Amino acid sequence: MPPSLWAATAPAPPVTEPLLGEARTGVAVVGAGFTGLSAALHLAEAGVPVTVLEGAEIGWGASGRNNGQVIPNMSRLDPDAIVASVAREHGGRDKGEELVGLIRDSASLVFDLIRKHDIQAEAVKNGWIQPAHRPSRMKLAASRVEQWGRRGAPVRMVDRAEMASLAGTDYWHGGWENKTGGRINPLGYARGLAAAAMRAGAVVHTGSPVRAIRQEPSGWAVETPRGVLHAERVIIATHAYTGDFWPGLKHSIVPVRSYQMGTSVLSDNVRKSILPQGHALSDTQGDLYFYRFDANGRLVTGGGLIVPFGWEGRIRARITERVKRVFPQIGDVQFDYIWWGYVAATDDKMPHVYELAPGVLTWTGCNGRGVALATALGRELARASNGTALADIAAPVEKKLRRIAGHEFRAFGIAWTMAQNRLRDGRD
Repeated sequence: MPPSLWAATAPAPPVTEPLLGEARTGVAVVGAGFTGLSAALHLAEAGVPVTVLEGAEIGWGASGRNNGQVIPNMSRLDPDAIVASVAREHGGRDKGEELVGLIRDSASLVFDLIRKHDIQAEAVKNGWIQPAHRPSRMKLAASRVEQWGRRGAPVRMVDRAEMASLAGTDYWHGGWENKTGGRINPLGYARGLAAAAMRAGAVVHTGSPVRAIRQEPSGWAVETPRGVLHAERVIIATHAYTGDFWPGLKHSIVPVRSYQMGTSVLSDNVRKSILPQGHALSDTQGDLYFYRFDANGRLVTGGGLIVPFGWEGRIRARITERVKRVFPQIGDVQFDYIWWGYVAATDDKMPHVYELAPGVLTWTGCNGRGVALATALGRELARASNGTALADIAAPVEKKLRRIAGHEFRAFGIAWTMAQNRLRDGRD
């Protein structure tokens, strides 16, 4: 995969080695992304022996490749819909409200961890804004402000004039703001979480892809090419990069390729005219427009393609035209970095926490909101792996995997969905 802006600017990771031979731990965590590292940190701080197994490097998957916006909501579902969905599936509304509360507070958890552990991740908590790309979408913004505000989130409506001031363009028609959102260098955050977990006593092995997980009398054996880790419990935190080590798990999500791009460093005058208060921004379109700056003054954006063929030239041309249309003051924009990674989507757009077997937990469905949500759910999986009853964590837990019908045709499904999104974006 092409190198990212984050790989070029994040602090170096802590020193790690592959798992060699046999080892034993209390909780084995598969995957060194936000979920796994958050779980490992919280377990280690609670005094639980924990070992992380990562197939490549810390933050190698979606955690180190995303746009780095810290957003405390879901991309498609609003609080009332989340509560209704949980109530239909699990009975009662309380657990749905707990999940909504977890999502509401998830961005604050990210920034709290960064402060507590002095993580060097270019963290800026100046809020997240969602502008409306059509006048009709202001009704959606008002509904979201009402629903999140009713649950205590620091949200507010933003009219067209103020949105133009906050964004640095009159492209949008107003929108709304959540003050707890912000932006980070996501790879720096992942590496910082790993270092903090290791200081607290966690063990992290990179270059150790999991080949199989099998039950044994004392718990579970997690097999890698050069070692076996024996554990009482297991947290699987591989999400969009899940392999074949657990039957059916990778068929419960669809990996969607997301392209990210970083411009050359902009001049001070141009830089100050775009997102002048340092917000992170992603709008109401299905074919999402999203923007934020890094610490050096590069505008970081991206987009999607219906088909990946000739991806680099096509995404460069598409997003160059888009940026110049949205921010005409930018002039002849140049992209120094273009990269991609997968995010995990579920067919109902909901996150799902699973107990795959006694002592084996996982979750799926970031649906493009993984920075904050994965951190928060990693903490909840840690609680459940340290004696908290499954019914008492802040998310409903399911026993049966929701395998996606027609998963083998997922590429066609992704292309169709993206095409439909683009059509809907142009209509009220």
